[in-house]
Amino acid sequence: MNIYKHEFKMNLKSALTWSFWVVVLIFVFLSIFSSMDGGMDAFNSILKNYPPELRAAFGMDGIDMSSLLGFFSFAIMFCEIIVSIQAANYGFSLVSVEERDLTADFLLAKPVGRTKILTAKFLAAISSLAITNAVVWIASFVFLNVYKAGQSYDRRTLILLLLTITFLQLFFLSVGALVSLCVKKIRSVTPYSMGIVFGLYILNAFGGTMEDDMFSYLTPFKHFEANQIIKNGSFNTNLVMISVVVIILSFVGSYVLYQRRDIHSV
Repeated sequence: MNIYKHEFKMNLKSALTWSFWVVVLIFVFLSIFSSMDGGMDAFNSILKNYPPELRAAFGMDGIDMSSLLGFFSFAIMFCEIIVSIQAANYGFSLVSVEERDLTADFLLAKPVGRTKILTAKFLAAISSLAITNAVVWIASFVFLNVYKAGQSYDRRTLILLLLTITFLQLFFLSVGALVSLCVKKIRSVTPYSMGIVFGLYILNAFGGTMEDDMFSYLTPFKHFEANQIIKNGSFNTNLVMISVVVIILSFVGSYVLYQRRDIHSV
């Protein structure tokens, strides 16, 4: 329990910082939508002049940007990138921070098993991500109602859009932890977290331009594409299950590798 409290306190400041910028992002996008009331049809016309490949790359193909949720999906795309980087940071630093600072021997000398240590670390990271998640939900509902410009929206579709945040957080947290345990030593988590998030996002954009089904299986951003959720009013169950399986296997794999890992000490 002390490990959980320590880890949570370490993450709290960053969680609040990430949450602040997400609120700013949602506020800016929805205030723009409100100020452009009546001019969004012209915005749709401008988008239609762009190449279909470019629209597909940014997840705007077939989306009505004059609708409240259609425009909000553009904001969600950036929120997904932000929370994914945050989750990947937590995942990569879960174990590597002690190894980098050579304090792991102090932690492992305590009368606590490695399974309990890793569980406490995961719970602290998930709790920190839950703060950002809750802020995203609250900010979305508040600003959507404040800046909806007289439009209505389907709450069920909005909830599905917001649930993509949760799935992506768990995906990058678990995958980040697994990858960090496969690497001998991580000096800085930023290159790893930025690399994996933007790499998978670019893969999603590239797949959108190529219209190749193979890419839809390789990146979670394709599994939770906002425009598909708005069009169908539901998740693509088959694609979502791929992410769920990856999350489960990554968590299990992290425990297995942590039990066998040779921890460097002073």
